[in-house]
Parts: sequence; structure tokens; C-alpha cells
Amino acid sequence: MTTTLPPVVRAYHVTSGDGIDGLSLRTHEPRPPGAGEVAVAVRATSLSFRELLVLRGQYVLPVKPDVVPVSDGAGEVVAVGPGVRRVRPGDRVAATLFPNWLDGPLDPARLPQLGGSLDGMLTELAVLPEDALVPVPEHLSYAEAATLPCAAVTAWNALTGDGRALQRGQTVLTTGSGGVSLFAVQFAKLLGARVIATTGRRDKEQRLRELGADEVVNYRDVPDWHSAVRELTGGRGVDRVVDTAGTLDRSLRSLAVDGHVALVGSVSGDWPPVDPRLLFGAAATVRAFAVGSRAQFLHMNEVITAHRLRPVVDRVFPFEEADAAFRYYESASPFGKVVITVR
Repeated sequence: MTTTLPPVVRAYHVTSGDGIDGLSLRTHEPRPPGAGEVAVAVRATSLSFRELLVLRGQYVLPVKPDVVPVSDGAGEVVAVGPGVRRVRPGDRVAATLFPNWLDGPLDPARLPQLGGSLDGMLTELAVLPEDALVPVPEHLSYAEAATLPCAAVTAWNALTGDGRALQRGQTVLTTGSGGVSLFAVQFAKLLGARVIATTGRRDKEQRLRELGADEVVNYRDVPDWHSAVRELTGGRGVDRVVDTAGTLDRSLRSLAVDGHVALVGSVSGDWPPVDPRLLFGAAATVRAFAVGSRAQFLHMNEVITAHRLRPVVDRVFPFEEADAAFRYYESASPFGKVVITVR
């Protein structure tokens, strides 16, 4: 075993339901990696809506008591346990949200997740299975790489994970301007799609266009935004919707025949009722899913590297101000990811 561990490690802990005020910073002795494990000096983490759900006690999957929160992180390998072959000290890596989900469909054995049923990445040192790690694209900083495990992999899965990968020339609709939606705009554009984005903020319209959206519909100005989407497609509708808002009714009304809705969640927490006739009228496929596998993460990183894609980072906070980062993420409606740098 190669070992270069710090004498002490700081980590945040929280009990699900205690909110941001429940975050506490504690000091621990480092745990050496065991067989097949890797110790990673975490350099940056990033926040997703999932993290707010964990703190609020609203996350759909189990959360262990007194968990080290946050699923997303990137850092440097500092020690490896017996039997580790794919990584070595000095490697730059990011962690997968589901460490046991290497490939194939998600099943119960693959459900344990970082920052939920397993301790997460809001720590100075994370000990993880070798299989949970992927190399960081060389052109990305640790702060940029830390944005990938949840939001980026989810967006990639939304566009490519249903067995009918997005085709060049198709039209994609993204809802809102959260982390998943911004990655979906970037990925859909580089895969050759026409992109229509929605937002409720005028100040974000041009930024979405600069990121790659061909058209932007402001749903504050056009409450029946699905009608505007159909007009922009000559009445045909879009081939794919990446729905992060839980607006399934309007997403289906925006859809072309034989179209696909990737249902990511509902940032508002509301789930409006859906008329089943809309599903039949569009011969629609609706797929609810959770992030993605290590294999999808690796494939996504190949595309990110080939196109030199850079994630959008809104603001960076130091490790000691993690609670301020959570409050900013919760209240500021950021355009891009909120990152916490560890050191």
C-alpha cells in the first residue's frame, strides 16, 4: 500500500432533515484505504439540487444518520490499498455518485450513493472503491471537474441513455437553467441538435444563447410556453425534452410524435397532474432515471475531452464557508454550478 495521508482530516456532517443549519465541521483521524480502495485528497466539490433535498429530509433514497454530505467531488489520489491497479498516487480523479453502478441498468444492489447512504465528498479526504473513480479530463480544473458527477452525467444520460441516442439535426428542449439543463444545452449542441431552452429570467436569456441555445422561450412572458415551442418547430414539436421542472404536461404538449421525455425531477417540488391522452397522442416515451453509470461517465468524459467542453461555474466558495455556499445555491438562482474548493 502506498500511503501519504494527512495527520488529521476535516469533514462536514449533517443529519438529513436538519437543514443547512445542521452542517457541522469536525476533525477525524484519516482512514487508510483497504483492499481495492483509494484515498483521495478532495480538491473541490459542487452542489446540486439533490444536496438540498438531502438536507431538507426530502431525498427519495436512504440517507444514513450523520452523513458526510455532497455526492460530487474531484481530487488527487494520495494513497492506494492492496490490489488497486487502475489508479496511482498523483492521479486526478472524480467520484461516481453511485460507486457500485459500473454499467448496465440500475438495480437495487447499485443504489448506495455518496452523500446519502454512503459518506460523501464534503471532506478533505475521501476513501473510495477504485471502481468508483474516473479520470478527470486534462483540460479541466478540479473546480470544473467537480461539477460533473451528478448534473453532467444526468444530462448525458438524458440525451443518450435510452437506447436511441440523440441524432444530428434533431431538436432538444431543455427546461430552466439549473445545472442539468445547462449541461444538456452544451451536450445537445455539440452532438449536432437544435436547442430550444426555457427560462423565467430575462437576464439568463442571452447567456443561454451564448451557451448554445438556438431559441429561448421565457415562460414568464409566455405562460403557455409549449405553444411557443411548437411554433418554433413549425408545429411538429421537439424530438426530446430534458424536463428538470416536473412540467410533464407541457413537456408532452411540446413533443413530436414518437418523441422522448427525460424526466429528471421537479425543482419546485410540484407534480402537476398529467392527462394520459397526451402520452398516446404523441406516442411518447417518458423515462424517469437517476444520474448514470460509471461507463456513461467515462463516455461523457471522452466527448468533453474531444470538444474541450468547459462546465459553467457560477461561484466558488472556500471549504470553511460551505454553509454560505449552500445558502447561495438555495437562494441566488445561480447560472452554473456552485463549487466549494477544499484546498
